[in-house]
Amino acid sequence: MSQKDEVREFLISRRAKVTPAMVGLPPGGPRRVPGLRRGEVAVLAGVSVEYYTKVERGDLRGVSDEVLGAIATALRLDEAEQTYLMNLARAANAGHRARAPRRQEQGIRPSLLHLVDSISEGAAVLANPRSEILATNPLARALYDPLFRSQGERPGYGRFIFLDPAARQFYPDWEMIADVNVASLRTVAGRNPFDPSITELVGELSTRSEEFRRRWARHDVRLHIEGLKRLNHPVVGLVELEYNVLDLRADDGADLTVYTAAPGSESEEKLRLLASWWASERADDDASPAPGSVLPGAREA
Repeated sequence: MSQKDEVREFLISRRAKVTPAMVGLPPGGPRRVPGLRRGEVAVLAGVSVEYYTKVERGDLRGVSDEVLGAIATALRLDEAEQTYLMNLARAANAGHRARAPRRQEQGIRPSLLHLVDSISEGAAVLANPRSEILATNPLARALYDPLFRSQGERPGYGRFIFLDPAARQFYPDWEMIADVNVASLRTVAGRNPFDPSITELVGELSTRSEEFRRRWARHDVRLHIEGLKRLNHPVVGLVELEYNVLDLRADDGADLTVYTAAPGSESEEKLRLLASWWASERADDDASPAPGSVLPGAREA
């Protein structure tokens, strides 16, 4: 899909979600499609119908942040959606660019590995923008053992969620997890529109998974910052964890996610059991990654 097509489909999908009643407008008679008409969005944003039509057709060249903000308000875009629209506009205003050459991924800074290793009470996962796991502390390696068993070195959340049937057992809330994964990947794609590795991942998952393809067509976006996640681990059973994500833009857009259990909870006790189990597993398998180490396929700086 071209960038103009992406802009058009995104704005049309957002417009379809807003009814006249939501923005204080009269129904205006029968509608051929759900949501607001282009003219209504134009009135709400304070621009001409012709100008909004140009924008919705994907021509964002020269469109100011103020106008984009007004359109975002008219369409009731949330923070993630507004950021996504701004990223699309920045890419459009950068002018025509050839497909970017594949960039060799930078190594992981030793100090970042030390940070991952220093986290002892929670499960720490360092991942790249494609949601591939680059490094973990021991507890996170134990927590996500099913992903490593499924894919081996550098497992990816998206590939596991959509291509491995075991994911539906591992994630009790699979539908929600799948929605979040796709919305987060589309957000990343908006920040990196010329990254061929992201384009290839989207193409692979779209080709191999109807579930992914259907969600990608929704054009939903999401800021992946914090939340709750339930995992059904084959060793300790169901655990409910809080997670917080640290965005590491200086490290090729990598992020560090730390999972913790509520103090005194059953899940906290299960994390202790998981840590003990993994220590025993490592004792029997000298080939397992060392604490905080770069996983196979990643490089230290």
